[in-house]
Amino acid sequence: MEDFVYVYGKKYRRGYTTGSCATAASKAAVYMLLSQKKTDSINIDTPKGIPLSIDIHDISISENRVSCSVIKDGGDDIDATNGMKIYADAEFVEKESPGKIVEKSKTADKDRIIDENNNRITYKETFSFEGEGFAVFSGEGIGIITRKGLSHEPGYPAINPVPQKMISKEVSSILSANERFIKITLSAPEGKKIAEKTFNPRLGIEGGISIIGTTGIVEPMSDEGWKKSLSLELNMKRELGMDSIIMVPGNHGEAFIRENTGKELSCVVRTSNFIGYMLMEAKRMGFKNILLAGHIGKFVKLSAGIFNTHSRNADARSEILVSNLALEGADIEILKKVDSCLTAEEAVAIIKEYGYDRVFDNIAEKCRKRAMQYTDGEINIGVFVFDMEKNILGKSSNAEDMLKEIADA
Repeated sequence: MEDFVYVYGKKYRRGYTTGSCATAASKAAVYMLLSQKKTDSINIDTPKGIPLSIDIHDISISENRVSCSVIKDGGDDIDATNGMKIYADAEFVEKESPGKIVEKSKTADKDRIIDENNNRITYKETFSFEGEGFAVFSGEGIGIITRKGLSHEPGYPAINPVPQKMISKEVSSILSANERFIKITLSAPEGKKIAEKTFNPRLGIEGGISIIGTTGIVEPMSDEGWKKSLSLELNMKRELGMDSIIMVPGNHGEAFIRENTGKELSCVVRTSNFIGYMLMEAKRMGFKNILLAGHIGKFVKLSAGIFNTHSRNADARSEILVSNLALEGADIEILKKVDSCLTAEEAVAIIKEYGYDRVFDNIAEKCRKRAMQYTDGEINIGVFVFDMEKNILGKSSNAEDMLKEIADA
């Protein structure tokens, strides 16, 4: 693998996904079970076409069972799972029925799953998928899907289809037809705790991390994984039968909706900076009504047709505010003050001081029109714009009615 990529002129180190970790650990465990020899590293292919050689740790070998681990390395795109261990156990067993939930008591050892009293523990191993001569289960720290709209039905482990195919290919490559049946169990001792820092709770994945990755490689500073997580959450709402949703960039938007409705609404979906992407995903999924609620710093960009609001893509906040004020007849001195502002909040204070509050309604209405054009008029859209204190600055003409209708549904 070429270890580095350049993004916006800076050098970043690549890494590999939890899917590649699970694949490497599974292949290594099966190899050592069959050969009864230790290996310090294992080679795997990735869907991206980049081969990997991954180090193997925590090796334990017996005649009928092998355990080992791989340490997740996200390169310079560090997330919550970076540095965690993903284990694979491989053992010879009598062939079990696919889908069977196995209750198994196991003595904890110091390098594996352990409770505070160092006692015996009981946990569930849940069937994931079966190949020729082997089956894969999930154990401690691998999340279980609890809602519709993800890659598997509720009740299945959060081991996505691409990692499943990777594991099948690599394990099958070292098996022969006359081998005994092998059971592989994936686990992540820190998975439950780490998952609380990820999107999993929002997506309805409980009890641990997800084994994910569509390419096997973590590309530093890539937005694709983030966008996919946002899209999954949106798809879950559709699977629940919703056709009206509220889109917000993040925490402030959620808090704004909560404070203005007095409710925790299940129809709220985050967009981060990817407003255009999420609007098009909503169009693809067939949503009919979308209420957008966001801070003036992001939505002033949206009002000018900027659908990715990250500052590296476009930062014309002052210019857009100045042009809107000029259309309202503001004096040149006011325009110069706003143009010199470093933050949208600073500009808001000046605009209010001089009594041009109607500019915010204009901006909200322009956001609505831009979003309607972006989705070819197929979705009814309303807009709220607020400040850092979550006070309403402006709203489109239909925003209040939409909020009430969605909140009362």
